[in-house]
Amino acid sequence: MSAEAPDFLPLHGTDHVEFYVGNAKQAAFFYRAAFGFTLAAYRGPETGVRDRVSYVLEQNKIRFVFTTPLDPTSDIAAHIHLHGAGVKAIALWVDDAERAWCETTQRGALSDREPWTLQDSHGRVRLSSIKIYGDTIHTFVERHAYRGAFLPGFEPVAKDPIARPVGLLHVDHMVGNVGWGEMEKWVHFYERVMGFRMFKHFDDSDISTEYSALMSKVMSNGNERIKFPINEPAEGRRKSQIEEYLDSYRGPGVQHVAMATHDIVETVTRLRQQGVEFLRVPTTYYDELTARVGPIDEPLDRLADLGILVDRDEDGYMLQIFTKPVEDRPTLFYEIIQRKGSRSFGKGNFKALFEAIEREQALRGNL
Repeated sequence: MSAEAPDFLPLHGTDHVEFYVGNAKQAAFFYRAAFGFTLAAYRGPETGVRDRVSYVLEQNKIRFVFTTPLDPTSDIAAHIHLHGAGVKAIALWVDDAERAWCETTQRGALSDREPWTLQDSHGRVRLSSIKIYGDTIHTFVERHAYRGAFLPGFEPVAKDPIARPVGLLHVDHMVGNVGWGEMEKWVHFYERVMGFRMFKHFDDSDISTEYSALMSKVMSNGNERIKFPINEPAEGRRKSQIEEYLDSYRGPGVQHVAMATHDIVETVTRLRQQGVEFLRVPTTYYDELTARVGPIDEPLDRLADLGILVDRDEDGYMLQIFTKPVEDRPTLFYEIIQRKGSRSFGKGNFKALFEAIEREQALRGNL
């Protein structure tokens, strides 16, 4: 989209991410006790909803919704049976949910659900949704006329005795894994249907190890509040992490959610104390770090102790670390990221990171 072209799909940010899980009560406990989220709202039989239970968790501008079916024959149950726990909906905050649906479906998006309205004593919310890769959807949320807890039908939770906040601020980006030869299809989808542009491009010469490779393109909307890297496998000697994901998830889906912090050392320290497991790179990574990225504000010994990675581009530097998969299937994981000017995605860390992932794959017998 050119600088002069009108933005036909203005997006204010990520409204929420909805996960379909086998046990929402236990998932909500885990994300509160380990990742520091606070329980904000609830929907279920006690609020008049008979077919599902949902817990809404928040930490600053991040909002996760965990939903479990009460009907074993429902579409939600079928989704969990096929994919395991994972992201169903990436919800985007818009001014006009109907217009967002019209603009995207007119440009070729398949509708998931036509615009609808939810309403209660606190106001109304308009929503609509379109299909993207695999069984994942984008939900458009128009909430300027609503003052209640999350959405109509949800009851607020006054106090959460479990939450242990760790300083996570907002969703930095969300990464989708797609099948062989499908990356360009979804790059063109985001360009044509949603008005995104390509922000970064990495091929198998950038992202490869002795054993495996992948390709990735980062798509961004006009104001750069929404960034969606899209990965596909590339030919290698062994099975890549993307192939392992596609086999385990039984198709394309969201690989990881990157969450920003202002103080990654403090955030990761607290996450580790609360039981979150992270990938580790060899200690030799830190021997050449200063020569590679130049001077940084953080103490090198603390970064090495925690396993935090660093990369630099022309705008500054960034710090990042990745969790191990949080599900029993090796699918969904998280990235913690702190940007100090940098707009990159850690290209200088790719080899060390993917070798760390391969060590975990080997333990699972999937390399």
